[in-house]
Amino acid sequence: MDQLYLDTAASAPVRREALEAAWPYLAGAFGNPSSHHEFGRVTAEALEDARARVARVLGMRSTDIVFTGGGTEAANLAVNGMALGGLPDATASAGTDSERRHIVTSPLEHEAVLASAEYLRRRHGFAVSFVDVESDGTVTPEALRAALREDTAVVSLGYANNEIGTVTDISTLAEVAHTVGAHVHTDAVQAAGWLPLTGLGVDAITLAGHKVGAPKGIGAAAIRARIPVEPLIHGGGQESGRRSGTENVALAVAFATALELAEAERVDATQRVALIRDDFIAEVLAQVPGVILTGAQPAGAGSARNPNHASFCFSRTSGEAVLLELERLGVTASSGSACAVGSDEPSHVLLALGIDAEVAKTSMRFTFPASITAEQGAAASAAVVEAATRLSLAFS
Repeated sequence: MDQLYLDTAASAPVRREALEAAWPYLAGAFGNPSSHHEFGRVTAEALEDARARVARVLGMRSTDIVFTGGGTEAANLAVNGMALGGLPDATASAGTDSERRHIVTSPLEHEAVLASAEYLRRRHGFAVSFVDVESDGTVTPEALRAALREDTAVVSLGYANNEIGTVTDISTLAEVAHTVGAHVHTDAVQAAGWLPLTGLGVDAITLAGHKVGAPKGIGAAAIRARIPVEPLIHGGGQESGRRSGTENVALAVAFATALELAEAERVDATQRVALIRDDFIAEVLAQVPGVILTGAQPAGAGSARNPNHASFCFSRTSGEAVLLELERLGVTASSGSACAVGSDEPSHVLLALGIDAEVAKTSMRFTFPASITAEQGAAASAAVVEAATRLSLAFS
């Protein structure tokens, strides 16, 4: 069969509609949106239209939306920006007993969030607490409540984990965090197009364009306009002073277009792909010796696992070997987070779940596109069974 791409968690194919929407602002309408002439007004109107469209998908206001260079920058702006924005200007480095200098996150978060928390600890004297997680990656309200303090400034918990697919009940956890006055951020990069993005009750939500079919290099941090935010990038004060630099109008338009399409297709895609995913997981678990499902159990579109996500550890073989064999058989997948490629270390997510380090090195992730068919899903599971079983015998 043709090569089947099952790594959309790393990057989704670019939608033709997104490229077509962006083209006029690459070829003809080239003006700087900050310029006070007709060329600038054309692009400024397109930029604000894109901002309003993204806001509608998120159920937020246009003034909340900050366009960024991608999901990593968006997460940094949300976590660092809200934490530092809440400090008095005169004491941003000194600290007083009344200041909020405590961050709560989980050990399963994307590196963009974990590194932001570490930066706040190392450079600004924040304390960082990691909430306890269940063996499937879920976070309970009780666990979050135990990690909170009266001086908690920001709680950052991902909506859908990129490595194990576990979905967090973020709206319930946001209610818990708000009891101590903390601001709540959720990384929704993997959730867009698969989970509802409105009514989450959070103060900040971050997205990456290339996960929903826009080109790489565009993202958004939606942060309530009432919340003070310390910018990461200083300069001309674009994006309401939260992110300086001339905006990439073409990519903002492409992102808004792709996000709208993903949201319009979400309910149908979720219901259809979840069934294909469930059959895929059941087949692999039934036929591959020593395989371990990581993350939440699948159970259709309403499970605590992202509808398009399957992840395993092939404990009797090598994940990289399975990956190479699968590619030979026509299936492209991933050995884990794309942000950790080149590292020989086991996944920090899997280690936090209590999985043995050597077993964690055998992990593989399969993330399905919305276009996958039942026939392709069956062919993919057959390829996984063939590759993993053959290599399991070879390694035994």
